[in-house]
Amino acid sequence: MSKLLILSSVCARRLALAGLLIVLFNGCATRPSQPRTLRVMTYNIQHGAGMDHKIDLLRTAEAIKRENPDIVALEEVDKGVERTDRRDLTAELAALTGMTGYFNNNFYFQGGEYGNAVLTKFPILMSTNSHYQMIRPKEQRGIIQLVLDVKGQKVVFMVTHIDYRPDDTERLMNIAEIKKFMQRYEGLPIILCGDFNDTPGSRTYNAVHEALDDTWELVGQGAGPTLYSDHPKDRIDFIWISKDGRLKPLKAWVPDTQASDHRPLVADFELKQSGKAR
Repeated sequence: MSKLLILSSVCARRLALAGLLIVLFNGCATRPSQPRTLRVMTYNIQHGAGMDHKIDLLRTAEAIKRENPDIVALEEVDKGVERTDRRDLTAELAALTGMTGYFNNNFYFQGGEYGNAVLTKFPILMSTNSHYQMIRPKEQRGIIQLVLDVKGQKVVFMVTHIDYRPDDTERLMNIAEIKKFMQRYEGLPIILCGDFNDTPGSRTYNAVHEALDDTWELVGQGAGPTLYSDHPKDRIDFIWISKDGRLKPLKAWVPDTQASDHRPLVADFELKQSGKAR
């Protein structure tokens, strides 16, 4: 073979390789990024006691694992309390679900601590718990605030459980405080979960709705009752999100489990970089 033919063959192969690299590069450059999604659950676990009044934390963990959430807000959680044999419920649920647990005490009860907790698959960048001003000081209440690293983006995750009495004065006070706490996290998407002991259309609900969107209202189907006991049709557990469009609700549902006197509420979200894309 002549030197000219050899050179022509080498050049042709190099050009073909260069063309392939260009195609691959352009393909990678133009391929749309995968949406960042997350699944959130809020669940009042009634210290692990089911509708049969039996404390069974394995049953609670199974109710959580069936839905495969990325973040779980837990209310009515014991740590070192006599009625639950001095167990650390958050640590046990974290071990049973393979998630990271965070608990914070709101008041001392039966020789231990009682409060709210979070289970999460995401790193916790910052954590705090704030106690509300109370009209009735017997059961102090509070709100957990975490900043989570959700797939490279900071998300504020809040968990609370507010007063249950017919008089809504204390609930409304708590909501006013929540709005002040939210100001600490200006510019970050916020998810607020918990048991609000009031229903859609109430003064409590409307006060929260001024600052946040109700996920169920946006993507839920039907009434979405979360309470089993005295008022089985009531929706009193909520996943609220900031109104900036950074969290786009995709769907929400209420699994049917009797591991507590509440049903869990679960929702899927797409996390957006910025803008009001809803």
